[in-house]
Amino acid sequence: MSKRDAIFPASRHALYEEHGYSAAVRTGELLFVSGQVGSREDGSPEPEFRKQVELAFSNLEAVLAAAGAGFDDIVDVTTFHTDPENQIGAIMEVKSGIFPQAPYPTWTAVGVNWLAGFDFEIKVIVRIPG
Repeated sequence: MSKRDAIFPASRHALYEEHGYSAAVRTGELLFVSGQVGSREDGSPEPEFRKQVELAFSNLEAVLAAAGAGFDDIVDVTTFHTDPENQIGAIMEVKSGIFPQAPYPTWTAVGVNWLAGFDFEIKVIVRIPG
């Protein structure tokens, strides 16, 4: 049985402590990353939507780096959106900068009506480089 290790970025944001969860858990060669939102260091949401998406990816990048991984190691993405029809353009612009060419990770987008004050959340599964 593989050991399960909690991973946190160097500057942990307040939400991990406030809600009692790990940023990511490594088991074997896989890393399961908790949903990352566009939160500032104090845990509050970035008010401007595109900046919130960029900050969510930045927060995700910090978690990946703490595990010795990067965006190229992501194999599966799930995103949550409070207003998908009106938000998809900004999301796709940010996404195309992160994943500019194939092969792309798998991706599932889910419309939701509540994200604890946020409008975008991204959760990934990563294969940690050997």
